[in-house]
Order: sequence, then C-alpha cells, then structure tokens
Amino acid sequence: MSATSTKTLRIGEVAELLGTTPRTIRYYEEIGLLPDAHDRAQGKHRCYTQIDVERVREIMRLRDLLGLSLEEVSALLEAEDARAQLRREIRETEDPAEIKRILEQALGHIANQLELVRHRRRELEQLEAELVAKRRSIHRRLGELAE
Repeated sequence: MSATSTKTLRIGEVAELLGTTPRTIRYYEEIGLLPDAHDRAQGKHRCYTQIDVERVREIMRLRDLLGLSLEEVSALLEAEDARAQLRREIRETEDPAEIKRILEQALGHIANQLELVRHRRRELEQLEAELVAKRRSIHRRLGELAE
C-alpha cells in the first residue's frame, strides 16, 4: 500500500501487518496514542489509514527500540505532532518574525524529545556499567579459583 493510498484496513489486518494484537491497537486508542479509528459509528468496524498504520508502527518502534514507557512514547509523539503543525505553519508565512517564532518553538519540542532519549541512554549506560562490574567481579573470582 502506498503512502498516498486511501484504502483502509480493519483492525485485524493492521494487527497482523504489524505483528501485534487488535487489543493493543484498541488500547493505544483508549489512552490517546492513536486517534479513534476513522468513520467508525456505533457497532461498526474500525478502519485505519496508512497514516494510522505508520503511527502504530512508530509507537511500537519507540516502545521497543528505546524501551520507553507508553507515557514517554506519548510525550515524544505529542512533540512530533506539534513539530508537524509548526512545519505546516512555516509553509504558510513569509514573515521573518513569525518564522523565527515557529523555529524557536520547534527547538523547544526537539529539546524535550532529546531529553527523553538522553534520559533513556543514561539509564542504559548505568545498566551497562553495572553489568561490566559484575562481569569483572566474576572474572576476578574465577582467577582466584584458578590459583
């Protein structure tokens, strides 16, 4: 399916495509990570666009790759959504003062995103240091036993 395709998918198809469950996708909707499915009336099937599929894929990538909580994923996605809105605004103006204001707002959102990623990196570095110390201790103990 191309990015410009208007074909919609049902929740089971999205889940299968992304290797997750329909319940996970419904949960992402419930907590606000994913907008409610398009064109869904009471009792009707959820229908998802390619944009929705990409959003779920990004949520899963952030959750799995960075080990982020869903709250942290939400904060990253909110900042990304805000930056997307700023990109739309910047295309609509030629006023240098307005462009400067928009770019400064974008920097703030990027700073928030970087802080989340850096925090996660510091936690991983701390875990790595602990594991290296444990390994060193075991090697030292093995050396003592070999003597």
